[in-house]
Amino acid sequence: MPDDYEDLRDCALTEELETELVRNQRECVFMWTNVGGEAFGVVMSYLPKDGLFWLTAAEHRARISAIRRFPRASICISSTGTRVGPNKTISYKGSCTVLNDQTTKDWFYPEFAEFLMGKGPQAQAFMKYLDSPGRVVVKFEPDYSLSFDGDLLWQRSPEVIQPQ
Repeated sequence: MPDDYEDLRDCALTEELETELVRNQRECVFMWTNVGGEAFGVVMSYLPKDGLFWLTAAEHRARISAIRRFPRASICISSTGTRVGPNKTISYKGSCTVLNDQTTKDWFYPEFAEFLMGKGPQAQAFMKYLDSPGRVVVKFEPDYSLSFDGDLLWQRSPEVIQPQ
């Protein structure tokens, strides 16, 4: 057992816990590189589907021109506020595609609204709000991930009182 917290290789999320976190959270920090080469990020809602992450923003947002210029980005998902419990994160690096076609919008808006709000009038109103002429959909295809499970760190620390 290590006597420090420098080597965290054994503290990754299991595949099952990663899936549970992605399905239970609704927001991520989406990060891109701006025109000056600086990293920047904002909190965004996402829809996980078929191993991809789908997001949406207005065309005029800086992140859209940035990923059109350089399509690499990252997202980080935290377990904070979910039933998964605290101290769990997953970060992904990948490539983005900005989509503006009606076929994508026709399936995305209803699924996104239901994922965020469930079924009902609130989701229907949200879907109508999203369907605006200046809105685009971002497809994020992850190709690398790094995760952390704080509970595993505590298990490696027997001298520390276990959190309840």
